[in-house]
Amino acid sequence: MKRALLSVYDKTGIAEFARELVALGHEIISTGGTFKLLAESGIDAVEIRDVTGFPECLDGRLKTLHPSIHGGILAKRDDAAHMAQIEALGIKPIDIVAVNLYPFKRTILKDGASLEEAIENIDIGGPAMIRAAAKNWQDVAVLVDPQDYGAVISELKDNGNVSKDLKFKLAAKVFMHTADYDALIAEYLKKKAGIGMLSPVLTLTYEKAMPLRYGENPHQKAALYKRAASGRGSLTGFSQLHGKELSFNNINDAHGALELLREYSEPTVVACKHSNPCGVGSADSVYEAYLKAYNSDPVSVFGGILCANREIDENTADEISKIFIEIVLAPGYTDKALDILTKKKSIRILQLDGILRSAPEDEMDIKAVSGGVLIQESDRWLLREADLKIATKRAPAEGEMEDLLFAWKMVKHVKSNGIAIAKGKQSVGIGPGQVNRIWPTKQAVEHGREQLGDEALKGAVLASDAFFPFPDCVDAANEAGITAIIQPGGSVNDQASIDACDKYGIAMIFTGMRHFRH
Repeated sequence: MKRALLSVYDKTGIAEFARELVALGHEIISTGGTFKLLAESGIDAVEIRDVTGFPECLDGRLKTLHPSIHGGILAKRDDAAHMAQIEALGIKPIDIVAVNLYPFKRTILKDGASLEEAIENIDIGGPAMIRAAAKNWQDVAVLVDPQDYGAVISELKDNGNVSKDLKFKLAAKVFMHTADYDALIAEYLKKKAGIGMLSPVLTLTYEKAMPLRYGENPHQKAALYKRAASGRGSLTGFSQLHGKELSFNNINDAHGALELLREYSEPTVVACKHSNPCGVGSADSVYEAYLKAYNSDPVSVFGGILCANREIDENTADEISKIFIEIVLAPGYTDKALDILTKKKSIRILQLDGILRSAPEDEMDIKAVSGGVLIQESDRWLLREADLKIATKRAPAEGEMEDLLFAWKMVKHVKSNGIAIAKGKQSVGIGPGQVNRIWPTKQAVEHGREQLGDEALKGAVLASDAFFPFPDCVDAANEAGITAIIQPGGSVNDQASIDACDKYGIAMIFTGMRHFRH
């Protein structure tokens, strides 16, 4: 008689699976809660203690770690010596193992979960059994996912056995499952132990959140994965209310917009294209903020991403509907706003609760390189007020200082070399991703002049993500009518830029902190 060992925490479908196995001539061995459920369902099963001759003990910590179990799983059926040994020891083969593990992830995600609770939900016997079964995959079908019960039953009914092809796939699934489980435990304990993220071994686990239409280009396959313990407010927690499937670029651009948006607490709208901001506006209402963001660069906003930190209302939706937008991401939408936006088939509408929540402190910035990855802390800082230094004879006026901070938040999220020009809590011009600093400065000025006119540049402020090695950027700023500059400082040639600012009457602030973004 074939034998199946069933011991599951997630009991979805287990009674039906067991009933089918019994009908197909299998003897069922089971443990604890699973045995109780099977008995209540009228399914004959042998309790694990009757196989091992040893009672469950230590509050259930020890029940399956026994030669009568592991010998039955690990014995190679085509090895005469193995089979002779288990026969001499009174061990019977086990042909199917269905086990899923204690809910470690669910435990640590509970509010107020203690270390002791987490430790108690580290499964020991379960991983040992499924790893053993997966190692002996040619002889044992091992299941960790209730979704696979049907395939096994189907093959047993059709062929009288489980094919090697299916058994091998199930075995591969086991090692993915245990790797994920162990990585989550390792990351949790590492954090509790105060071991920094740059530990000697990197153990990360991500689970597939959704397939994507394609990657950066249609010929590339792609998917979105999320951290197993990602919290509320993470981008991967969005709900899609309308629109076609998302692509790699959609998600990447939405991420760039969201990162910038979280720098602002007042009603703000960020327009983003190719992960660079192309329009930013803050105001007393989301409607006014949207108009500022849109008007700062209507050309680039077309086909981009809009991200708002307040509920989208009817008036804002009506304005958005006038142009082609790939994605709108917001914490909510009024019913009338949704009625307006969903009339456009081309738009994707995403909702994200907790949109203003900042990234967790252990969030990492990961970049793939040939043969490995680069890891760094996410750039959670904006500036340290203690490091702010008025470098010029003239200090910024109150309104200028407000705009300087607004622009500094923007330039932090512009690809280096980056320049951002702002006025009245509105982006005026943005120059991203150039190989020197004068080019993005001229580009930002030119964009501002084209979209908003010369007057918008008069009295505007400029932010640079890194220091000025030459005074040429100051010269260009003065020519455009810019009256204040914020930059990290720290160049050996700082004095040349300071002198140029003093010559033109421009106020300049040093932050002492740069924000390269490559």
